[in-house]
Amino acid sequence: MISDISLIIPTLNEEAEVGRWSELSPCVGEVIIVDGGSSDQTVSLARSRGFRVEVCRPGRGAQMNYGARLASGRVLLFLHADTRMPPGFAALIVQCLDDPAIRAGAFRLAIDEAGPGLKFIERCANLRSRLFQLPYGDQALFLRRDDFLQLGGFPETPIMEDFFFIRKARKQGRITILPEAVLTSARRWRRLGIIRATLINQLVILGFYAGVPLGKLAAFYRRSAAIKKEHGQ
Repeated sequence: MISDISLIIPTLNEEAEVGRWSELSPCVGEVIIVDGGSSDQTVSLARSRGFRVEVCRPGRGAQMNYGARLASGRVLLFLHADTRMPPGFAALIVQCLDDPAIRAGAFRLAIDEAGPGLKFIERCANLRSRLFQLPYGDQALFLRRDDFLQLGGFPETPIMEDFFFIRKARKQGRITILPEAVLTSARRWRRLGIIRATLINQLVILGFYAGVPLGKLAAFYRRSAAIKKEHGQ
């Protein structure tokens, strides 16, 4: 039943996205917004639209864990603030998790802008997801609440919390990628440029496998993503 789904959205300065979330409420049992200390109008706008908004310390892993602890649903769905769900997503999730062999699931990725560069990124992300059962957080991760608790929740790391969580879940069962696509914003690629944004992501992953401490990787990620913004580009 779709009433069994608790939808959790971690936020930080997402006032431009609040209006999109209203279409989600009728599709699930509850929506929990977990804000990490926004300095814009995210919290007030969300509350004015009737959303349940909770506040905790910043960090996507910490925010999603906090929302999961408050959730009452049998199924948890974790959604990035700038990602839109496909029609009928709740029924698709429930049907998927009817299979006890499936530990977690996600959706195929689509980006909300056309262009050969972003289409190539879509294809690479979806190929990685299918071949390695390794979706990322912008693909709307979902799983049973009991399995989430058994896995210990998301690691509250400064970066790559979705990567670590799915790797752990994959060891205990199958990770399914549904063919229906979520639509995620191209805003980061627009702001940084496709080549720069992709290079930053790949350097972070390579740094992890090379043994670079996560704190340093997170600092590199934030610094690299901020330089272009500071220069007004």
